[in-house]
Order: sequence, then C-alpha cells, then structure tokens
Amino acid sequence: MQALADNGGVTSTDFPSFGGVAGSVGANLPALRGHNTALVLGLLRAAGEAGVSRLELAAQTGLTPQAVSKITARLRTEGLAAEAGRRASTGGKPATALRLVPGARHAVGLHLDRDELTAVRVDLAGRAVAVRHTPLALAAGAERVLGTVEREVAALLAGAAGPPVLGVGVACPGPLDHTSGVLHRVTGAPEWDGFPLRDVLAARFGLPAVLDKDTNAAALGLAQGMPAGAGSFGYLHLGTGLGAGLVLGGSLYRGPRTGAGEFGHQIVQLDGPRCGCGQRGCIEALCLAAVARGDLPGAARALGVGAANLVELLDIDRVLLGGRTVLDHPEEFLGGVSRALAAQARTRGGPGTRTAVSVALAPGGARTVADGAAELVLAPLFGGRPPVRQAGQGD
Repeated sequence: MQALADNGGVTSTDFPSFGGVAGSVGANLPALRGHNTALVLGLLRAAGEAGVSRLELAAQTGLTPQAVSKITARLRTEGLAAEAGRRASTGGKPATALRLVPGARHAVGLHLDRDELTAVRVDLAGRAVAVRHTPLALAAGAERVLGTVEREVAALLAGAAGPPVLGVGVACPGPLDHTSGVLHRVTGAPEWDGFPLRDVLAARFGLPAVLDKDTNAAALGLAQGMPAGAGSFGYLHLGTGLGAGLVLGGSLYRGPRTGAGEFGHQIVQLDGPRCGCGQRGCIEALCLAAVARGDLPGAARALGVGAANLVELLDIDRVLLGGRTVLDHPEEFLGGVSRALAAQARTRGGPGTRTAVSVALAPGGARTVADGAAELVLAPLFGGRPPVRQAGQGD
C-alpha cells in the first residue's frame, strides 16, 4: 500500500537501538552530527517556550560556540527551532534565545493491548494532538489485528495537512525482541511467536517503526518527564496482564534480550494457580484472580509483595503504578503497595533504610503506554545514541 504519511526524509536508520534517557556532553573531534544535534535538540526541548541561548547550549553540551551556531542554523532552516526572544542584557549585546518548534514534526504511538488499541499522534514536545481508541482482539491473529491497526492509524492521519510524521512507535505485551522487532510467545497470545511486527508495520505504513514492550515504552515516556538526576524507578502496570518497566540510573533497562521487567512472572506461591505463561504461582495469576473475584485488597497486597521484592532486589528510589485495573481502583492499590513497602522498610532497619520507597500513580493515566510508544520514536532525536558514522564527518 502507499505510505500513509511523509516522514520528512527520516529513514529507518535514524532509529538506532538506544538505552539512555539522559543527555551527555557533545563531541567536537570527530564531530558526530546526529549525536551533537540530538544534544542541542534535547536542551531546546527541556527549555520549553522560554528557550535557551547559544552560549548556554555551548556551556551545557561542551560544544564550541561555532559548532552550536552551525547546528542551530540548520535546525532553524529545517523549521525545528525558532527565536524565543532576547535575554536581559548583562552589559553586552542581549543574547537571543532559541526554542524548539513542537509542531514541526509529529510521531505516532500505538498501544496494542490484549483487548484494546490506543493510538496517539504527538508533537515534538510529546503532547497529544489526536487520540483514538478501539477494541482489539490480540489473540485473533495477525491479519485481523493488522487490519484494525492500519484502519486506526489511517484515521489518525486522515486529512492531516500538517507536519511530517517521523515514525510509528509500537508497544505491546511481551515477551519480544526490541532489537529485531520480533514478537515471542506473548502471554495469552502465543500464536504471535516469531512474527516480525515492526517490519510488517513499517512496510504497511511506509514509515520507520520501533517496537518495544508496553511497560518499557511507558517507563521511557515517564522518564522523559523527570528532572535530571531523578534516580531509578519501577513502573508497575496492572491491566490485562502485569509487568514492569525499569529505569535504572537514568536509563531504561531492557536487558540484552528485552527480557527485563517480566515482573508478573515472578513465582511467589510454589505450586500455585496456573498462569497464562505456563508456570504456576506467578504474581500475575494471583493478582488477576483476586481482581476477578472482587478481592481488591488481596490483589493490592499481592502487587505490594511484588513491589517489595523489586525494591529489595534493585534498591530503586520510587514505584509508579499504572494500568486500567490500578486506575479503576487507585486508592486500594496505592494503599496496598504503600503498606507493603512500609513494612519492608521497618524490617530492614539501619541508617538510610527506614524510610519507605515512595509510591504514586504514574502521570498520563490511560494513555501512559501509548504516549510512551510515541516517545520510542522521539527519544533518539533528543539524546539517544546515534547511528554509527565515519570519523571526521562534520556537523
């Protein structure tokens, strides 16, 4: 089929495998165009409407003022940056501030849940400009699912005479391989095992595509909204399944095979009830069974036990909760998880360990995963690792 949207000349090579969500210093020799431009774009994005001056950009990236001037001139030509006024004079010529132009490009984010599709179109600041929801039967097989996805994305982009779309980020239940874009035996829908979802969607849309687990996408999106140095956190998602997204030391942690975060399949009851993954006694099976029989305190307690295990193992700074089941009953789940972490803190004792890890609802509500899926496309533009380039290639 024809491409659904123009992506402004961006190709699939502009979407490398990236792990970090925090910026780093620039490189002048050899100059790495993608890396340095991403650092500048990241600072423009963080500055918001107030903008940032070229001298401030040079100071914060470690790039020379000349390199910054070349980069910002190109960004202005491409419509990605614009003037944001002048700084107050401190004795010399007032510096001109530059800002990101959020509407210059868009990205699409897709959350393929087991029973629902959420599709968003966002600007460069990550703000949604269009949203669609529709029922989805993930277990119905590839053709039916792809038909639904294609129809919803076409509707999302229909009549949009606006900016180019950079690509499509896709988030769905795992396990899967983020690097190859191939699904494995998705819990509850094992027939997807080995399906190259990323490449199939890229071909259908005529746009670059990125695939990741739903919890990883959500965690990446949440990390973008946090200040530098905010520390590590676990995002626990309880909906049609249970999983976790992990940001450790400021970077999204997937594991070498995208296997990290299978939080729901930690066994907490030997010879317990059968889980959809094939094992017995998984915390996902216990949580979902408790929810099904209306035992919300039991489900919250089970989730809290899992959260305490996670804190014990990784020493993270905070726990964020999300997913439709949590959002439907926020007080019960916040209370249950908070009590479990408080009990853990009391038993550990010792200096620095008596304060329980904080627990909060994740920002974004029902769109947390879909917004994070769009961030899979945007993040490399604002500080992700660039494609490998030849030494000496200039800005």
